[in-house]
Amino acid sequence: MKALFIFIFLSNLCYAQNDKIDSLKTFSYKELKNKFYNYYENIKTDQSKIIAQYYLQKAKKEQNTLQIADGYVLIHFNENLSNALKYLDSTATVTKNLKGTKYPSQTYLMKGNLYYKHDNLKKALDNYILGLQYAKDQKDQKQTAYANMDIAYLNSYIGKNADAAKTFRYYLYNGNDITDESQHNQMRISLIYCYIELNKLDSANILIKEGLKTPLAFTNKYVHHQYIYYVGAYNLKLKKYDIAAKNFLAAYKYFSGVQDQNMNYSLLNIGKSYEGLKDKTKAVENYTKLDSIISKSGYTFPELRDVYTFLIDHYKENNDKEKQLYYIERFLKVDHKLDEQFKYLSTEIPRKYDTPNLLQEKENIIGELKMRKKILYLSISILFLVLIFITYLYYKTKKTEQQHRKIAQDLIISIEKRDPEPAKIDNVVLISQVQIPKQIDIENKNQKTISEDVAQFILKELTTFETKELYLKKGITLASLAKSIKTNTTYLSEIINTYKGKNFAAYLNDLRIDFALNRLVKDKKFRSYKLSVIAEELGYNNEQAFSLAFKKKTGTTLSMYIKEIDSLNDSQNNPN
Repeated sequence: MKALFIFIFLSNLCYAQNDKIDSLKTFSYKELKNKFYNYYENIKTDQSKIIAQYYLQKAKKEQNTLQIADGYVLIHFNENLSNALKYLDSTATVTKNLKGTKYPSQTYLMKGNLYYKHDNLKKALDNYILGLQYAKDQKDQKQTAYANMDIAYLNSYIGKNADAAKTFRYYLYNGNDITDESQHNQMRISLIYCYIELNKLDSANILIKEGLKTPLAFTNKYVHHQYIYYVGAYNLKLKKYDIAAKNFLAAYKYFSGVQDQNMNYSLLNIGKSYEGLKDKTKAVENYTKLDSIISKSGYTFPELRDVYTFLIDHYKENNDKEKQLYYIERFLKVDHKLDEQFKYLSTEIPRKYDTPNLLQEKENIIGELKMRKKILYLSISILFLVLIFITYLYYKTKKTEQQHRKIAQDLIISIEKRDPEPAKIDNVVLISQVQIPKQIDIENKNQKTISEDVAQFILKELTTFETKELYLKKGITLASLAKSIKTNTTYLSEIINTYKGKNFAAYLNDLRIDFALNRLVKDKKFRSYKLSVIAEELGYNNEQAFSLAFKKKTGTTLSMYIKEIDSLNDSQNNPN
């Protein structure tokens, strides 16, 4: 009875398939291709297989070489890697003598896509480049475009999203004669990914809304859920973690049902969403599920590094050495595979754990599991190193303090022994008494652009500026000083540079610091002021600017200078 049931079932299945094949006889090759891709994109594997097999059978019967090659291409989509490569090799064999067609360029591009799908990016790139070369040789714009787009996918995959976006954007808006509706939609989706990765969120959002309104998004569940996924990615970037989690969960539910690689990316971003929601438990749950899938499929992508570093840190915090060690080993395995494939392009270095550090940590953990006493030795060693470092800092600080004290003492002594001011005639410093830097040739410097009278006039005004201590006013600039002494900034700047041997800013700062050095020694009350008050009296905007200027000019700190003045006064007042 059971055997009869099976016989009846198989007979009915054969009749059903024959009916489907009979119904296909009225379609052209182009119509059959459209039906195939419609079924394939909607994950209707059985129907797409029947169409592909009929297509090849029809082409062989009609001895149409080009269509035989297309038939092999259609069949390869539903096969495993090994069989798919054999069908593509058959395509290459039957088209080797065909001239002026899309072959062999398409054969190499299809092989590249196949290797890309199975995570062999090096071979994918090799085949894409071969396909591109043949397309260019044949001046086939369509195949050249496909090759450029395929290479753009690789660029995007390894993080070169700016380069990839240029290609996707070009063919999205200029490729209507080259791409069909499905490919055009894929350009939009790929460009959305690049924009999100490049933080061009407004542009991404416009394309997402545009894509959701297309007929394809309504009729094709796969495409619809691709856009739902990117709605989640957009919200994740905006840190709307709860909304993002819901979008990614919906995408994961669909993609896991059809066993599409997008389920891996959905799981990754579900975990990131829960990270943002501070729900470590659910983040770990989803990352663990992702690792389980990856370990079986062997499929990898760069973002996995973040997954493993998160899990490593999580189990490190929980002191679960076994799981920490497991995920370090998983990280190293995935990292090795990624590095092998991307070593010529990779610019990424793991943000938290690079491979050598993880290898060392792996050895440390193994040793810790075997002999926990090593923790004590490690702790003692660290404490010893810290002690040495603190001691070093202490002696370095003391040495610096001694240097500052010596500088301060020398400054105080020099001020107390300072020579009388230069002789003046009617408050004018004679040019012969002005100290000119030896390296400056006055004749060459001025080139007689400033007359002797003008130079003497400006110098007289600068003497007044100095003797009346006008430099203590706030907000003095080269322009304001030039205006006050009725000259222009060019003349004033040149006179200061020539006769003072410094620019205006240094000139003003030196006057203020010299005044401070002198007054602090001679005025006890001034020394008792708060630093902010002293800074304000000297014309500085704030105490930080004054302190920095003082240290830069003198080589010691203001606090040390005041301390040494008080110390010297105390020793003089109390000699015993």
